[in-house]
Amino acid sequence: MELRLLKTDITALEVDAIVNAANSSLLGGGGVDGAIHRKGGSAILKECRAIISRIGQCAPGSAVITTAGELPARYVIHTVGPVWNGGASDESRILARCYTSSLQLCIDNGIRTVAFPNISTGIYGYPKQQAATTALQAIREFNASGMIDEVLLACFDNENHEIYRKLM
Repeated sequence: MELRLLKTDITALEVDAIVNAANSSLLGGGGVDGAIHRKGGSAILKECRAIISRIGQCAPGSAVITTAGELPARYVIHTVGPVWNGGASDESRILARCYTSSLQLCIDNGIRTVAFPNISTGIYGYPKQQAATTALQAIREFNASGMIDEVLLACFDNENHEIYRKLM
């Protein structure tokens, strides 16, 4: 599994799936979540509503999959990251589960290329350096057994891109 770093808008990537740093309602919000819903169109929201009607809220660390609507990707994997509470609320384990849950959905759905944003580092307040370290560890430790070809880390801003560049 190749791991690559890009400074880009995740909504423009032509990959099998992009990951959405969603909130537990799956109904869109700010940041990458809002951009994905705006650019992907109503089909994404329709599927998210159907999922929520079946399962209730999407728990932190879990992931669900929908169409990508009008985006160039085929699918959107929605995962809910932890809100940063100083590190005493198991945030690192929950954040790692966001990555592993999303990667497992890739395997389950035949997804060979996937792009991740910086999960929980925006409004959820997770420290960027710690989030990047956790993300890389979770991705590298996940056993994709040759089932995923490429994982892209799509950083929208310079700060996150530089953090990942140094860690990689």
